Amino acid sequence: LDWWHADRYCEQRFAQLLLEPQDSEQAAFTKLLQSHHIRGSVWLNERDGVLHKPKWRRDHIVPVLVFGDKTDTKYVKVLSDFPALPAVTACAHLQWDTRTQEIATIFSYAVPTFINEFQLRGFVDEEGFVRFALIVHGHHSPYLPMFRADGQWHHFCVTWQQENGTWAIYADGKRRASASGLCAVGLSAPQAIYGQGTFIIGQDQDSLGGTFREQESFSGNITDLHIWQKVLGAKQIEKVRSCWVVEQDLVFGWSSNALEVESTVQEVTAQFLCPGPVEECRVFEVGSSGFSYASCLQSLPFICRYRKDAYWQLKKAQLESSHSFIGRVNMLAERTVIPENIFTSDVRDMNLSVALGALDVLATVLREGETPVLESSDLLAVLQLLKQVSDVEVQEGEDLEMLEQLGQYYMEVTELILEEQNIETWSSVSQVIRGPMAVVELCDRMVSHLAPLLTTGRTKITIQHGNVGLHRVTVKNMWFGYGSLQRCLSGAGSSAVFQDVAASDGGQKYLSTTVGTAVISSALLSDYQEISTSVHYRLQHRVQNEIPLMPWLSGEVDGSFHVFSLVLLHVSPDAGGMWSTAGCSVVRSLPDSTACFCNHTTNFAVLLQVYEMQQMTTKEELTLQTLTFIGCGVSFCALIVTFILFLAVGVPKSERTTVHKNLIFALAAAEALLMFSELAKTNQVVCFMITAFLHLFFMAAFSWMLVEGLLLWSKVVAVNMSEDRRMKFYYVTGWGLPVVIVGVTLATSFNKYVADNHCWLNVQTNVIWAFVGPVLFILAVNTFVLFRVVMVTVSSARRRSKMLTPNSSLENRIGIQIWATAKPVLVLLPVLGLTWVCGVLVHLSIVWAYVFIVLNSLQGLYIFLVYAIYNSEVRDALAEARSLFRA
Repeated sequence: LDWWHADRYCEQRFAQLLLEPQDSEQAAFTKLLQSHHIRGSVWLNERDGVLHKPKWRRDHIVPVLVFGDKTDTKYVKVLSDFPALPAVTACAHLQWDTRTQEIATIFSYAVPTFINEFQLRGFVDEEGFVRFALIVHGHHSPYLPMFRADGQWHHFCVTWQQENGTWAIYADGKRRASASGLCAVGLSAPQAIYGQGTFIIGQDQDSLGGTFREQESFSGNITDLHIWQKVLGAKQIEKVRSCWVVEQDLVFGWSSNALEVESTVQEVTAQFLCPGPVEECRVFEVGSSGFSYASCLQSLPFICRYRKDAYWQLKKAQLESSHSFIGRVNMLAERTVIPENIFTSDVRDMNLSVALGALDVLATVLREGETPVLESSDLLAVLQLLKQVSDVEVQEGEDLEMLEQLGQYYMEVTELILEEQNIETWSSVSQVIRGPMAVVELCDRMVSHLAPLLTTGRTKITIQHGNVGLHRVTVKNMWFGYGSLQRCLSGAGSSAVFQDVAASDGGQKYLSTTVGTAVISSALLSDYQEISTSVHYRLQHRVQNEIPLMPWLSGEVDGSFHVFSLVLLHVSPDAGGMWSTAGCSVVRSLPDSTACFCNHTTNFAVLLQVYEMQQMTTKEELTLQTLTFIGCGVSFCALIVTFILFLAVGVPKSERTTVHKNLIFALAAAEALLMFSELAKTNQVVCFMITAFLHLFFMAAFSWMLVEGLLLWSKVVAVNMSEDRRMKFYYVTGWGLPVVIVGVTLATSFNKYVADNHCWLNVQTNVIWAFVGPVLFILAVNTFVLFRVVMVTVSSARRRSKMLTPNSSLENRIGIQIWATAKPVLVLLPVLGLTWVCGVLVHLSIVWAYVFIVLNSLQGLYIFLVYAIYNSEVRDALAEARSLFRA
């Protein structure tokens, strides 16, 4: 067959046209072919080829500039007078040095009034593609992928025009990126590129004609640079790519005489091979074990390559098939619509009428529902037919009603094979078809044929069946709703796809990752070809129930599951339906929707990562909320009374009372803000301020708890520091440390500081660690201090017991030691903050949530009882005040 039909033949049989054998494989490969009596040329698919079909090439003798390693000296200056350019096109052939991934400047044009007047820059991304960005008047386009960094020659053209600031970048004859508004300021039109400037190849000018930097220099080879004072069309660019010069409006033509070449830049004359109009494809010469090109229209032998596991799965599906579904389709159509053998069916070119009839019959049989679950072979046969239909070539003048009907049948068949009962069938062919994202790819291909439906009188079209649909204006969009695609994506057969993504958050027990929105496919078409563009969109998802307890307990709960985060992802059909976040970010996440921005078009969805949490009834939620509010209210009142007592009754001034007063003030302020934080949710500014002050005062409360521990340690272990110096250190720790932590957090995470649904730190990001991290450290320190204090107290009690009551009974000595252990624990727990350890256990059981809230919301009452009512110093001061009052 010719190359096109050979490639299609393999694809429709779920295989690939044979790839180029590696050098080490060539001898064995030749021997294998000769054993099957195959001679001459065999079609091949190129490895990592950007262009699917290599072009015929012709000789072109041309000077080539060789830029070696990056330096701050190598440059080439264009000796040409440049007029003002209201429109411009610059084209060249370029060979990129793949050894570096740093940004490189291909050319820069500077004028006295503006250095970055017109510039092209690029770099190699992590996926191995060269990305270009155009700069005009200092305004920067996004870096977008142009071609693979494969060390081969590639052709590029950049165009820009003053009107609307419209720009485009072409690579290897195809428009890869385009937009308008580059360097437009407000409503005013952009200015033309100024004339009489300096054009430098290979360096970025930081001053007019000089001041180069090594890291921004170009490394590679350039030839055939031409510049026009107009925007070239696609046909003209294709002609330039084939090394034909367009003379009209040419400002600079490639010539050694018009270049000032720095001495270390090599200038060589080479026989350059230009792409031409005759399409040629890669072949393997069986006799000579070499590679060459042949006209793609020749009929040559070819080999379809299967992965071993996919091949055996196909054979198994074929052998176990009952053929009842296929027989019913063919009987209803009164002809062979679907062949019974996947491996031996012929490649048939369908026209619109034949494709429409085949899909009509297929949809009818699927709709009947006599076979509720498709067999593996049936599913593969349907996909095989869908591939054939997606390859239909729509001719000019075709019946538009038939074309629209074809789209409707295609959507219906797609919906029917994605029904829930077929999940296990998809899993059974997972090695052949890596998930239902293959359907999305097929729909993408088919939808491109519907362009004739769009006219000046009909600028959009929507075709929908059930949960699957498409919508087209200039951008084509498809969606696969809740009832279809994600059921298959979330099934048992694909759980491994999500495991790595979901488990990376850690912390909670991972249950599953589910598709929480429709899956949409989006692409921008120009002249019936896809071009790269950025896209904003908003996806609606299921509304979750929020539990507004204390802010560090809040989460989003659906049944017995804790939804830990919303993760924006896009799906790559080429990777078999794997998920990737590359180039995408969440703009805003609301309870019912997520707004997203991606710098490219592809297939998109939002995943919900689901973690285990104890199910809470409405009654339990209300009880916890009530306990929180009452506990905080009682605690706040108790702390205020304690603070007033310390100030009013004349408690003797000491380090301990000073530390107690600061702790009580910080904790009271935090409790007061917490009680009223829910009321501030509706006002974004007030909510932000409440969050910042909550963060500050809770952080201060814990810092003073740390000071309480340090003060206690100074009483247990000798510390060589004066009381005055100690108090200065305590104030820096108690108030200075929280201010630093909150200030740094606000400076580094201002836009993601506050949670979406309540006035507290954002638990969806790392911001929460600005609170949790220091708290865990303080609790660890205070736990150690308490342990040491208890050990010293018990030891002292044992010695005192032996001295005072040497003949006491064993029961009395044990009782004394137990009280010596319990007393410091009871006295020190409220000021050291160790009751907060219960917060770590909240997600294990609802019981721990009750314990946590009761202990910590009543912390102020506990401090009042221990440090006011039962404090001998306070009672003595009260007694003295009472005596004075009576006197």
